[in-house]
Amino acid sequence: MNLIEELRWRGMIHDITPGTEEQLSKEMTHGYAGFDPTASSLHIGNLVPVMLLLHLQKAGHKPYVLVGGATGRVGDPSGKSNERKLLSVEEIEHNLEAQKKQLMKFLDFEKGENKAEVVNNYDWFKDFQFLDFIRDVGKHITVNYMLAKDSVKKRLETGMSFTEFSYQLVQGYDFYWLNKHRNVKLQVGGSDQWGNITTGKELIRRKGGGDAFALTCPLITKADGSKFGKSEGGNIWLDPGRTTPYKFYQYWLNTSDEDAKNFIKIFTLLPRETIENLIVQHEQDPGRRILQKELAKDITIRVHSKEDYEAAVNASQILFGKGTTEMLKTLSDSMLLSVFEGVPQCTIGKSKIMSGLDIIDLLSVESGFFPSKSEVRRLIQGNSISVNKSKVKLGYSVSEDDLLNGKYILIQKGKKNYYLIIVA
Repeated sequence: MNLIEELRWRGMIHDITPGTEEQLSKEMTHGYAGFDPTASSLHIGNLVPVMLLLHLQKAGHKPYVLVGGATGRVGDPSGKSNERKLLSVEEIEHNLEAQKKQLMKFLDFEKGENKAEVVNNYDWFKDFQFLDFIRDVGKHITVNYMLAKDSVKKRLETGMSFTEFSYQLVQGYDFYWLNKHRNVKLQVGGSDQWGNITTGKELIRRKGGGDAFALTCPLITKADGSKFGKSEGGNIWLDPGRTTPYKFYQYWLNTSDEDAKNFIKIFTLLPRETIENLIVQHEQDPGRRILQKELAKDITIRVHSKEDYEAAVNASQILFGKGTTEMLKTLSDSMLLSVFEGVPQCTIGKSKIMSGLDIIDLLSVESGFFPSKSEVRRLIQGNSISVNKSKVKLGYSVSEDDLLNGKYILIQKGKKNYYLIIVA
């Protein structure tokens, strides 16, 4: 398959300008996608244009990653019902650096004629005077043309500032500048960016007359109608400090069968034959969740690391499967707290367990997890209480040796009820 056939099979083409497929088949093409620094981390929705750039590079073309030091100061109205909150220059710079580090994990920036490059549009806007901009750029795009864009039409009733109205001109100039100075002929992005991208294509036609092409991917939706990339806690971020590798892994593992069939095509580089075989295997035995496991594995390793993936698998075993004490001891603080977030917790002083504390006193008097000593005694006699995944008997004394990472004790009642003791 050529690149466009590959993207069509993966369900990654929403709009494409005439001549794009021919351009990509005849020569190495320079293409780019832009990322505005609206947060200190990218989220999984941003992975869609990243995957477009990955496929572009894999097919022998040269990808550019544009970080929006300038456009981030304006705010993209696309897909928004209200105006974005403007960030300070300091926030934008911080977000830029954080996002740049994340983006550099996905593409090859070191080898070959088509190695990826990062560009910052602030570099060509910082000395561009306002009067020069409206004369040299604004002159070529009519208000009627700008008003026809969906990102503008949808906001006319509720209102739009001149700042946001001008965004498509600023982004359009990015495409023109890259076309003129870096021979960039293709811009890719989500389908909500089509209006901004085609403004750039039009600006290139009117100002320079160079070749310019556009390709967008559909905005990802879930089969049940809920928003992709969201969990109960909000966005699924690429930054492990905002979404732990365990939660990241679990998001993909818990996708529906229908979504997994789509997501494994969009978010992995697995070849068509492999994916089709996985789908057949999955349909033969959906309970094994083969698709979800392969999807979660591939994307967790690429976004985080193989070690984080293995830790997430161990953590899942501990919570839902046959995890062992040894597995539990391998979890980092952040992973352990992520896995057991939301379970009942209490804090006790370390001095109380230094010389040993009877398990009955710990679970009733000290922690308050159970209302009475007699209930704890009955549960232990029924072989229902575990400390750090190991069953305990009457007379067991919890001591410093039971501390996980020097400060945690995990209590389990039956198969599904967990309690976490934090030893200060």
